[in-house]
Amino acid sequence: MSLYAAFAGNLDARLMSRRAPHSPLRGTGWLNGWRLTFGGEQMGWDGALATIVEAPRSQVFVALYDIAPMDEESMDRWEGVGLDIYRRMRVRVHTLDGEEPAWVYVLNAYEGGLPSARYLGEVADAAESAGAPHDYVMELRKRPC
Repeated sequence: MSLYAAFAGNLDARLMSRRAPHSPLRGTGWLNGWRLTFGGEQMGWDGALATIVEAPRSQVFVALYDIAPMDEESMDRWEGVGLDIYRRMRVRVHTLDGEEPAWVYVLNAYEGGLPSARYLGEVADAAESAGAPHDYVMELRKRPC
């Protein structure tokens, strides 16, 4: 198994159970030195797509999943790896138990563009359901769309 750090819409456990049914949720953590942003507006079906970029003094709330080998290919397909929309990247996640290496999907496009209000609402709802702190969720809900 490999560890996957989910952010944005993939924080939704119900959604992840459909995308990776053999891969249990392990817990939550933070990507320190990264920030959630949006880009690839021309690639999205509903505005810009969620991604992360390195940013000192920022952090992104993530859910950690133990991805079973049988689910890795379906996750790559869902995220558009074969279409060159997202790529996998290794990061270090900070948890209550210390740091753990994990992979994330990062957009293969420049930062910029706005997400749709519907998509941003889904991202904020997913963060809330995953247990993100209230102030983190409120910041998501106040973002421009």
